[in-house]
Amino acid sequence: MPKLFTLKDHFKETRLHLNRTVAATIIVSTIFTIILIRLIFLQIYEHDRYKTLSLNNQVRVVPIPPARGNIYDRKGELLAENVPAFNLEITPEHVTSMPETLDKLETMGLISETERENFNKQLKYKRQCESIPIRMKLNEEEVARFSLEKHHFPGVEITARLIRYYPLSEQFAHTLGYIGPISEKDLQENETNSYQGMYYIGKTGIERSYESTLKGTVGYQHIETDARGRTIRILKEYAPKKGMDLHLSVDSRLQKKAYEILGDSKGALVALDPKSGEVLAMVSKPSFDPNIFVQGINTATYRAFKDSPDKPLFNRAIQGQYPPGSTIKPLVALQALDLQFVTPAYGMFDPGYFQLNPGGRLYRDWIYHKKNHGHGWVNLESAIAQSCDIYFFTIAHKLGVKRLHDIFTRFGLGSITNIDIPGEAGGLAPSSEWKRKVRQEDWYPGDTLNIGIGQGMMQATPLQIAQITAALSMKGVSYTPHLVKEIIKANGPPVTITPTLAKAVILSHPEHWDTVLQAMHKVVHSPMGTAYRAATQIKYQMAGKTGTAQVYSLKQNEKYDANKVKAHLRDHSWFIAFAPVDDPQIAVALIVENKHMRSAVELTRSFLDCFFEEEIE
Repeated sequence: MPKLFTLKDHFKETRLHLNRTVAATIIVSTIFTIILIRLIFLQIYEHDRYKTLSLNNQVRVVPIPPARGNIYDRKGELLAENVPAFNLEITPEHVTSMPETLDKLETMGLISETERENFNKQLKYKRQCESIPIRMKLNEEEVARFSLEKHHFPGVEITARLIRYYPLSEQFAHTLGYIGPISEKDLQENETNSYQGMYYIGKTGIERSYESTLKGTVGYQHIETDARGRTIRILKEYAPKKGMDLHLSVDSRLQKKAYEILGDSKGALVALDPKSGEVLAMVSKPSFDPNIFVQGINTATYRAFKDSPDKPLFNRAIQGQYPPGSTIKPLVALQALDLQFVTPAYGMFDPGYFQLNPGGRLYRDWIYHKKNHGHGWVNLESAIAQSCDIYFFTIAHKLGVKRLHDIFTRFGLGSITNIDIPGEAGGLAPSSEWKRKVRQEDWYPGDTLNIGIGQGMMQATPLQIAQITAALSMKGVSYTPHLVKEIIKANGPPVTITPTLAKAVILSHPEHWDTVLQAMHKVVHSPMGTAYRAATQIKYQMAGKTGTAQVYSLKQNEKYDANKVKAHLRDHSWFIAFAPVDDPQIAVALIVENKHMRSAVELTRSFLDCFFEEEIE
């Protein structure tokens, strides 16, 4: 059957075509209208906003780090300064491949593994647009070598910066402290915005406690850049403000002498001006070179410092806690005299031992270990001069723990001195309440005897003992120790640190001060004094007191013989002194670990000779 053909409906097709044309026109018109409206909105209503964004693509704000304030000693000798150096720095946002860039720099010998490690730590929290130092103090050969290859290192620049330098190095390491690269923790603890463009922050010592004074104020540059981030010109500049300078109370001449006399010994010396609390010298040995910390050190090197048996990073002057030994006997004597438990003339016979009960434990005098006998008849003055333990066992037993604790805390034992550097330890002036709370043990009469001669549970830092020595010299008046003497402002007069009264020990019978101080004078100037042999031909009047800090306790009837004891178990030796007696200018506390008492006396004598030679000059 033949196929049938239908005729086309031209009218219908025309209408369909027209509808499609109209629809397409409406869609195109709508899109065009939307685009037109958007263009009008962007170019007219949003003009100011996008103009600013456009300028930001061309103008970059770059922080300018300020110069850190210098630190000087009391006579103007420079202790911490800023020296110019060429640094290798990287701006992360301009680096295509950071691992590849670091590999190339390491291959060229321009950075070490440690420097790469420190850089990666900073990279985690620094802004991508911020320049980060990866290597400091490039020499001329390294600068030239990098300059030849610079075109291979986009985002890497050599910049001239000021870096911290400590010219006296180890002598002031524990006092000044050091600065180091800013860590994420540092930024969390400080105002982040005030450290824009800054790479270093005070980590320890004066550098840390006076960080806000020393760091200065960041400046800024508005820089016009091209599409590749290269600088075209500087549009505006706000200069940074240098940090304030500090003048310390420390005399670098005395500091050097203290460092020299301690030699290879482990120990500490603290010297104070008793009339103001100014620290004249403060040394801890062994020490370290703070300059190596400025660039940052790797974990292995830091661990080697920290794990060293000599503990060079440990500031023994303010953190070392030792039994104060016989240095606190003048305090016990003052309490016994003031409460009228004894008189200056009160005498007793020292057989070389003390017993609480017949047949009980024998508490030996130090001299018994050498001569198998005691000091014989002694009164308060000769007991202090000869450091008679039996005399002080007796009056400690009479006083009891509460009265002993009272006089110790009145002089500041068991609490920090509030010196103006961080990390100070508080020591320990034990009481029966403390022992019950902390050790869950009762207080025994033997404990009272031990603290009566500064042994047992008692702990004190050299700084605390120096402050006590100063207070004794001033008959009870004590000032807060401080290292900063003056703050120098860029504009305006300097700010002088005024002495702050820490405490005043008031006696009911003030005449007893002279009794105890006269006894301390005889420690040095009387033939029976424990420091007499080391103080012959002395040209000034000095009062002092020797002391021994026991490292381990002796068993009943056991004698101490340093020659038979391992070096690290030998007793530590104290010596405290102030001079002149009638007008104190200096108070000193020195401890030498595992050394004979005579060593401590001789070293202190040498230090004071240096002080008074300078006074005469």
